[in-house]
Amino acid sequence: MPDALKVAVLGCGVVGTQVVRLLTEQADDLTARTGARLELVGVAVRSLDAERDPVVDRALLTTDAAELVTRADLVVELMGGVEPARTLLLSAIEHGASVVTANKALLAADGPTLYAAADAAGVDLYFEAAVAGAVPVVRAVRESLAGDTVRRVLGIVNGTTNFVLDTMASDDLDLERAVKDAQRLGYAEADPTADVEGFDAAAKAAILASLAFHTRVSLDDVAREGITGLTDEDVAWAARTGHVLKLLAVAERLDGGISVRVHPALVPLEHPLAGVRGAFNAVFVEAEAAGQLMFYGPGAGGVPTASAVLGDLVSVARHRVVGGRGPAESFYAELPVLPAHAAVSRFQVRLDVADRPGVLAQVAAALANLGVSIEAVRQTPTGTGPAHLVISTHAATEAARAATVEALAALPVVDRVVSVLRVEGA
Repeated sequence: MPDALKVAVLGCGVVGTQVVRLLTEQADDLTARTGARLELVGVAVRSLDAERDPVVDRALLTTDAAELVTRADLVVELMGGVEPARTLLLSAIEHGASVVTANKALLAADGPTLYAAADAAGVDLYFEAAVAGAVPVVRAVRESLAGDTVRRVLGIVNGTTNFVLDTMASDDLDLERAVKDAQRLGYAEADPTADVEGFDAAAKAAILASLAFHTRVSLDDVAREGITGLTDEDVAWAARTGHVLKLLAVAERLDGGISVRVHPALVPLEHPLAGVRGAFNAVFVEAEAAGQLMFYGPGAGGVPTASAVLGDLVSVARHRVVGGRGPAESFYAELPVLPAHAAVSRFQVRLDVADRPGVLAQVAAALANLGVSIEAVRQTPTGTGPAHLVISTHAATEAARAATVEALAALPVVDRVVSVLRVEGA
C-alpha cells in the first residue's frame, strides 16, 4: 500500500480554496480514513500574482496545469467550463490518475468520453459536487438506488433562481429587483444568464437523468425554459391558488422513453419541494421499491461544495490504497429521450375574459376540442372591464398545452392569455 498519494487541484477559486484548506487542516483525519497521506503537490491557477487566502501555500501554485496533472495520483478539477478542463482530465486519466470533478458543464456536454477514458485506464471518475453542491444525490442515485427502478426525479438544483423566486414571494419584489438582491448578497453572478435562463439547471438535469435511467443524456437533450418570463403577478397568483413557483429540473419515464426538461413550475404547498427556501437545493426522487425520497441541503458555496469534493476524494483515495473501483458508466438501457412536445404535466392558465354569461362555456369547449380536461376553475370579477379566469387542467402533453394557448387566444371572448404555467409534484 502507498504511504502517500499525490493530489493536484485545478482551480483555486472559492471552492478550490476551501478544498485546499480542508486537505491541510484535516490531514491526519483524512490519512486515517484513506490509509495513506494525501499530499498536495500543486494548485493550478491562471495567475500567480492574484491575491489568495493565506491557507494556500504560494509555493504550490503553478500556471502549468498540463504538467501538474502528469505527476498526480488524484486530480481534483474545479476550473469549470468544457475546455481546457476536458483536455486536462483526459491527460490526467491517461497518466493513471483518478479524477474528482465538480464540472457539470463538462459532464453534461461530454461525460461519456471521460467515463470511457477512466474505464480504459482502470481509474475512478467521481462528481458528487457537480449536482446540488453538498447534497449527496449523485451517490444516492448512482449507487444506493442502483438496484431499484427510478420513475421520476424533480429537482430544485439552482440556488440562485430559488433565492430569486423566494424573494419575489416573501418581499413582494419584481424579477429585476430580486436578481439584484441575489447579486448583492453573492448568490448571483454579475451576469446571471446561466442561472436565470436555466442553463445551469439543465446541465444538472442531464447528469441526473443519465444516472437515474441508465441512458446517455446530454445537455442538448434537455428542453429548457428559464424564469425571465415570470412576473411578480405570477408569483402572487401562485400563492392565491395554493402553490409556490420553482425552477424545476424534471426527468421522468414515460411511455416510449424519458422526458428531461427544466422550466418554472407551480408546486403545491403540501409537496416537500414547496418548503425549500432561499438558496437551498433539493432533489425529490420517486422509485418503485424505495418510494419517495428527498435530498436537501446547501447547493452552493465554498465550504459545502468542498465537503462533497472531499467525500469523493476519500473514496477514490481509498480505492487506490486497498484496490477496487467506483461505479463505471451505466447506459445499458439506452432509452430514447423524447422530444419536448411529448412531456406531460398539469398546467394552470390565467385569462382575462369578457365578464358576461356563456364565456366559461366557450372556454371549456375550446379545451374539450383539444382533449384537455379541466380540473378546476376560478373566476374573479374586477368590477370594471374583463374578469380574471384561472383554469387548472388535468395532465396533458406539451403539444396540447401549446395548442390550448393558441385556441384560447383566438376566442373573441378572451381579452388576453395572461400566463400558462405547468404544475408539477401534484
